[in-house]
Amino acid sequence: MTIYALSTGPGISGLAVIRVSGKETFNVIKLLTSKTKFKPRVATLTKINKINTSELIDEGLIIWFPGPESYTGEDMAEFHIHGSKAVIEALHKSISSIKDCRLAEPGEFTKIAFQNGKINLLKAESIADLISSETEMQRQQAIRIMKGNSANKFNELRTKLLKILSHIEAKIDFPDEDLPKDILKNIKKTSSEVLLNIKKILEDQKVGERIREGFKIAIVGPANAGKSSLLNHLSKRDVAIVSEIAGTTRDVIETHLNIDGYAVIVSDTAGITESKNEIEKKGIKLALDRAEDADLKLIVIDAINGSFKGILKDLMDENSILVINKSDILDKDLQPELKQFDHVLISVKKNLNLENLILKIKDKLKNKFTINQDILITRARHRQHLEECLQCLINFEKKNTSEEFDKAAEDLRLATRHLGMIVGKVDVEEILGSIFNDFCIGK
Repeated sequence: MTIYALSTGPGISGLAVIRVSGKETFNVIKLLTSKTKFKPRVATLTKINKINTSELIDEGLIIWFPGPESYTGEDMAEFHIHGSKAVIEALHKSISSIKDCRLAEPGEFTKIAFQNGKINLLKAESIADLISSETEMQRQQAIRIMKGNSANKFNELRTKLLKILSHIEAKIDFPDEDLPKDILKNIKKTSSEVLLNIKKILEDQKVGERIREGFKIAIVGPANAGKSSLLNHLSKRDVAIVSEIAGTTRDVIETHLNIDGYAVIVSDTAGITESKNEIEKKGIKLALDRAEDADLKLIVIDAINGSFKGILKDLMDENSILVINKSDILDKDLQPELKQFDHVLISVKKNLNLENLILKIKDKLKNKFTINQDILITRARHRQHLEECLQCLINFEKKNTSEEFDKAAEDLRLATRHLGMIVGKVDVEEILGSIFNDFCIGK
């Protein structure tokens, strides 16, 4: 089938791009323009008419990309037209009337590019990440993956494993032949090198996933300490209801922010207090769960009446900032026990010292987002396959004797398969749907 779709965003715009890919692509161009010649990869200004009539749809640019030298590896074309809803619908309707043409599914153009060997699976995912990037760090990370360093590294490790696997399989196929001692030695050396490489890649503090998904900040503290007011201030809008009545927030309220190019998810939580109310208890449990899962905790207490002991004190660690609110009504020195913690004295109501709190948050972000290596894990799928590969190599190391070649070969086969699953070197049909369904239609 030949597929088509709007590749630019919906809505009124000066320009819209409709992309077509498949065997019927040039036939689509001919039927819409009545022209039989187009220079490849050159923008050609032409009139675009409805099929079998002289009624003009629009006048625009057509770029013809003969396969395999195209994004998808198939014959492909782009129609650059005016971005009105009526023009787009008229062109879509005309293309849909052509035999063997249908609307593309989400991510189908990129899926075809992968299947035709134009890109690997990591690059396909990085294209999706680039399209959906909202911060500078997310954009930079997507570009880094697109450059191919990660894919090249995984392919290099996989090639090394395939080489030693071939030696082991040779021993299985020809049991009467002894492998040279230097080959046995190299098998051990190479597998250990690959194992150490994967361990190093996995020791990344999940920086890549944090950049892609967002750095998690949980605002926790007792009821009526000003948590929701702080969330509203950071968001620069009224995200949460603010009231003098304690216990207004019972569920977790989330907002997505961009702080200096870093994607951040800030969660306001229920007040942590002693309560017999079942609903409040559930809210407090959600608050504690969110605090445990967070990359950074802002523990907010009241400067006058705020108690800092028990659960709240236990939450303080290197990934926490003690935020002492309502400093505008503080008429005495801060309690000595509070001064020993990493803290910021603020007043959300009077907008006092909030800049210092934001600076502290930024410093924590920079420390967490420090990238110490070129190879980034950006998705849980990658991490899972690397962990499985590592376990297979550990099992292989345990069996790496001449008497256990059969079992050792199976461990290596599984290890190479898991590396291959990351870049798409093996049959990955079962994961393609979930990956490409995250794309927008037209990409």
